[in-house]
Amino acid sequence: MVILIVFFTLFKPKDPKISVNAVRLPTFSISNTTANAAAVVSFTFSLYAAVTNPNRAAVFNHYDSSLQLLYSGNQVGFMFVPAGRIASGRTVYMSATFSVVSFPVNANAFGVGPVLEMEARLRLTGRVKILHFFNHHVDGRAVCRVGVSVTDGSVIGFRC
Repeated sequence: MVILIVFFTLFKPKDPKISVNAVRLPTFSISNTTANAAAVVSFTFSLYAAVTNPNRAAVFNHYDSSLQLLYSGNQVGFMFVPAGRIASGRTVYMSATFSVVSFPVNANAFGVGPVLEMEARLRLTGRVKILHFFNHHVDGRAVCRVGVSVTDGSVIGFRC
C-alpha cells in the first residue's frame, strides 16, 4: 500500500509548463489613419516559447496544438503547432511565425492611445505515458496580452 502511495505521488501526471520568451512583429503596416476612416492593420507575428515536461519517467507527446491571435475578442491569426515529443524533465524551444491578413482596427480602441492590444493563446494538448504503461491526457496553455505601438509596429510589452 505504501509503495502505491509513493509511486502515485512521485509519478503523478503533470501538465507541461509553457513560458513565452519573446513576441516580435518583423513586418507591420497600417493604412487609412484619417479621423473618419477605420485603420487597417497587417503584420507578421512571431512567438518564441519554451515548453518543459515536468514529469518523471514520462514522455509527453503533443498533437492538436495551436496558436491563436485575438484582437477585440475576434480571431485575426491562427496556426497549428506540429506534433512532437518532449522527454521527461526536458525543455523544448519552439517558434511560430505567421502572417496576419489585414483587419480593421476598432475605432474606440484606436482612439484610446497609440497602443494596439492583442491576445495570444498557445495550447499544447497531448498524452503523457508514464513508465510505458499508464497513459494520461494533459493540456498546457499560455495566454499572453501583447501591446504593439501603432506608429512603428514595435512590441511595447507582453504579459503572460
